Amino acid sequence: MVDFTLWDIFRNLLLAARWTVGLSLIAFVGGGIVGLALLLARLANLPGAQRGVAAYVQLFQGTPLLMQLFLAYFGLALVGLNVSAWVAASLALTLYTSAFLTEIWRGCVNAIPKGQWEAADSLALSFGEKMRHVVGPQALRIAVPPTVGFLVQVIKGTALASVIGFIELTKAGTMITNATFKPFTVYACVALMYFALCWPVSAASRRLERSFKNGR
Repeated sequence: MVDFTLWDIFRNLLLAARWTVGLSLIAFVGGGIVGLALLLARLANLPGAQRGVAAYVQLFQGTPLLMQLFLAYFGLALVGLNVSAWVAASLALTLYTSAFLTEIWRGCVNAIPKGQWEAADSLALSFGEKMRHVVGPQALRIAVPPTVGFLVQVIKGTALASVIGFIELTKAGTMITNATFKPFTVYACVALMYFALCWPVSAASRRLERSFKNGR
């Protein structure tokens, strides 16, 4: 058995943490783009958008992320698309994130007083102009704290990608444990790294929320 020092364990986990950060960013940015498209489709009252987006949200919020990862990885293979664990994890987490973000943002838009919409209508603004000049800037200010806060859930959600073989922080911890037989030391380091990733984001979300309340 190879004798791993604490630095060896920490260094290897740190290398794996890069993939946790990368997957989190892909899921958050991709989910944000998809979530925004769904929100705009719903607000614009496109044909079938209300029911379609509501069903989409219920599907991804009402099923475990673990199952979604399995379906993305093994389900695509059944239809002839052999994708890597990286692609499957990115796809599943992007769709999962988009369902939550579009609901967060819908709530922020609904928080805008009705008078603001009526004022925009009185100026004969188009839907795009309303969103860009009147509703959008106000909703954005409300949406920033919960959106940043949700990033914590995305980071922690990447741990489930280990079940389909994606080597991120949790998977690397399991592999190192099997090699070192030091589960307490390894998983303590894993927990510390997750805390180091999530705590600054949580703190930023709380600061932004306080700033928003004080601004009001």
